[in-house]
Amino acid sequence: MKKLFVFLIMVAAILTYDVVQSEQGSIIVYSSMEQYRTEELQKQLNEQFPDKNILVMYVSTAKSAAKIKVEQENSDADIVVGLETSYLEKVKDSLQDLSGYQTHEYVDGLTLADNDNKYITWERQAGAFIINKEVLKKHHLPVPQTYEDLLDPQYRNLIAMPDPKTSGTGYFFYKSIMNTKGDQEGLAYFDALEKNIKTFTESGSGPVKLLIQGEVAIGLGLTFQAIDEINSGSPFEIVYPPQGSPYSLTGTAMIKGKDNKEVQEVFDYIANDFFLYDKENFSPEQVLKKQKNKIKGYPQNIPYADMHGISEIKEKERLLELWKY
Repeated sequence: MKKLFVFLIMVAAILTYDVVQSEQGSIIVYSSMEQYRTEELQKQLNEQFPDKNILVMYVSTAKSAAKIKVEQENSDADIVVGLETSYLEKVKDSLQDLSGYQTHEYVDGLTLADNDNKYITWERQAGAFIINKEVLKKHHLPVPQTYEDLLDPQYRNLIAMPDPKTSGTGYFFYKSIMNTKGDQEGLAYFDALEKNIKTFTESGSGPVKLLIQGEVAIGLGLTFQAIDEINSGSPFEIVYPPQGSPYSLTGTAMIKGKDNKEVQEVFDYIANDFFLYDKENFSPEQVLKKQKNKIKGYPQNIPYADMHGISEIKEKERLLELWKY
């Protein structure tokens, strides 16, 4: 994990140097959201601040954290959006204190104070068993309801899961099992599950893509992606295991020393207006006590899993050292 982080620092520096050099004087926002959400943020900022030169750059969560870690207060970025909280914890010393920016009523445990006033909680990325009902029907198989059901040999080569080493989605499924079973039983569970896995995908969206293609019947994937496909006509079903929906968190922050008036105005818009737009239209998992959801058919009253430690970077590095697939 540490070697990977150092490598990402080097790659991130090379990839963004030329772009940033040409954008001196800009307000630069690193976004780790999906491309369509990043594009919508750029569009809204252009409309809201026509006199400001704002550049929203998609930078993956690991690369974003790697650059901030090495550049610290000299980072090219002024604002980061949608960065996984375990990485925000790793670069916390380089983030601006945001005391006074708490403008939304978050559910317990997700407030600004819970984040040491260094970043606002941006979203909850949550998952479930996503079922392609037609593929299961073709194989005359029942819909699995529990993690233990997934170990049944009848599902061999019909399951896809993201790789925890390359995907935050894969990691939160892994972490959920380890929280429930502990290290020894948890690793034994994945030893057994691996026999039924067709592939560990590189990205969190990988299982959904395989479900669309009919190559697997069961995907451990993101709920919002499954709902999007269901609304587009895919024969999918969502199943939450008894332990609840596993999830990770992302956050949004300002880089320390970048809190001038111009950057503050942009950050205020992102943290207030675009935040609500994003929750209503793109990423609706609950983070606020009162939260609107405009996405058709999105599950209500979702049972969430015990995800203690999901934001702890040392725990993540420890667990990834134990992952062997």
